[in-house]
Amino acid sequence: MEATASIPNVSSKHGFSKLDLLLVFIPLSLIFSFAHLGGMYVFIFSIISIIPIAKHIGIATESIALRVTPALSALLNATFGNAIELMIAIFALQRGLVDVVRASITGSIIANLLLLIGLSMLAGGLKYKEQKFNKDSAGISSTMLIIAIAGLSIPTVYAFVTNNGALQTLSLSVSVVMAAIYILSLVFTFVTHKHLFDVGDELRREKIKPTTTMRKSLIVLVVFVILAAIQSELLVSTIQSASSQIGLTEVFIGVVVIAILSNIAEKLNAITFALKDKVYLSIEIGTSSATQMALFVVPILTFVAILMGQPFNLVFPIFELATIIGLKVHS
Repeated sequence: MEATASIPNVSSKHGFSKLDLLLVFIPLSLIFSFAHLGGMYVFIFSIISIIPIAKHIGIATESIALRVTPALSALLNATFGNAIELMIAIFALQRGLVDVVRASITGSIIANLLLLIGLSMLAGGLKYKEQKFNKDSAGISSTMLIIAIAGLSIPTVYAFVTNNGALQTLSLSVSVVMAAIYILSLVFTFVTHKHLFDVGDELRREKIKPTTTMRKSLIVLVVFVILAAIQSELLVSTIQSASSQIGLTEVFIGVVVIAILSNIAEKLNAITFALKDKVYLSIEIGTSSATQMALFVVPILTFVAILMGQPFNLVFPIFELATIIGLKVHS
């Protein structure tokens, strides 16, 4: 999550669940890849296998976060909350799939604001006539999101009104500022104004405790992060072949497929919270994840692209950017 509270995963144990049946697609994707049995199948198997991998990364991160300070907890959640999306984007940058990277960024923000929060409110609203949330926390998260979207818009607007070729420098400057804003938001949330965020206090009152040892959680986290890296590489390596065979554009794959399926476990958690009359947690998950994508993931991708020597700037298609701005205006 972003600089709010450490929000627990619905599944608090590393035990078996029906979702873990999808782990069978990990060896299947490796077999099909090494045997060259079709990029389309490798792509499909990889994206499906990422679903349970994301679940276990979230559970392990939660277990570790419950043992550390709130600030460190926020950093852990920020680091691993969008770890799979970040790895997919880095591998895509390595292969020069810049359009896929940009599409996954905008797609993730749209999916969190529209799909995650929307489904949560719908699910909670069908069960409860009234739902409550922390207006101070929601207001601050909304303001952070406005700042993040404004920052992402600057290079695109600049490119639209001028032919100047300083887009790379401008994108880097914007990324530095957004990274600084993210760090300052951590200070605001956990040092200077932590009294405004009672979500963490409520969770502590519920006395949520780790269900596994720190050692087991660390082992699970490392194992599944490695699996996530392997599956992300397989996924990215087959995007172009799968795109031509399935008939989907690379932009659609980034906006819809990667953005939605790479953190579908998080979306299921948000819906589950809403069904338990905790829609405030669902809103926190959605807004925090969207803000984190802009203020945390985007700067990392910009810096990584420079280290790789890959041309990457924050000039997004007008339609994608307009969609994000429109969603924020009406939210």
